[in-house]
Amino acid sequence: METMNADQVAALRALLAPTGWLDRTSSFARALRRSARTPNGLLVVGPAADEPWHMTAHLADESRLAGIPELAPTLIRWQPEPDAPAHLSAGVERLRAASRAETLLVVSPQLAPAELLERVHDVRRAGATVFALDRDDPELDGLAHESLPVIPGAAPMSFDAAQHLVSSSVTDDGDAVGLRRAAAGLAEDPGSRHAAQADAGSRSLRTRLARLLDAVSGTQPD
Repeated sequence: METMNADQVAALRALLAPTGWLDRTSSFARALRRSARTPNGLLVVGPAADEPWHMTAHLADESRLAGIPELAPTLIRWQPEPDAPAHLSAGVERLRAASRAETLLVVSPQLAPAELLERVHDVRRAGATVFALDRDDPELDGLAHESLPVIPGAAPMSFDAAQHLVSSSVTDDGDAVGLRRAAAGLAEDPGSRHAAQADAGSRSLRTRLARLLDAVSGTQPD
């Protein structure tokens, strides 16, 4: 899978701006940044069969480049290897020590299994703030303080692309003017203007998104 670079993220944001997804991902990312206020206190977890390596790596890059240590993520693993390096050695027992000053980000491209839901419930009960990026999971969304469901067949983007957009927005200052200017520039083309006025599921928009997403992630929206 290729890595989505800054230009590709900007192009994707411009295409998504008319659909409302730019606002949704930006709002989720800003809330995550406000919540993550303790160095090493942003915990990232997913199902045992699909640990969120890529989301963690993206957040680590954004934290480092922006100089915001509070956003440096800790990947929570279900069965870390005994000789794993320090940054890959945090097991699920770390969740038992979660405090009110910490934030848990759950990234689950599938319905969260019972063992994950139990851990999330315990973390929330301990007072930590819970965020969920998922595929429209009612139980997980019910446990989260903030959630961003990427509904299969309805969202105009892949789950992988949603992770890219959230991580690339998490260090934004909250001013979307620059992004909206990019979207306005795209809309100078008559065909793009038509797409901007159309529903999120319009054929024109979906076709353009599919081409971009296929190029950068190998996954097209349905």
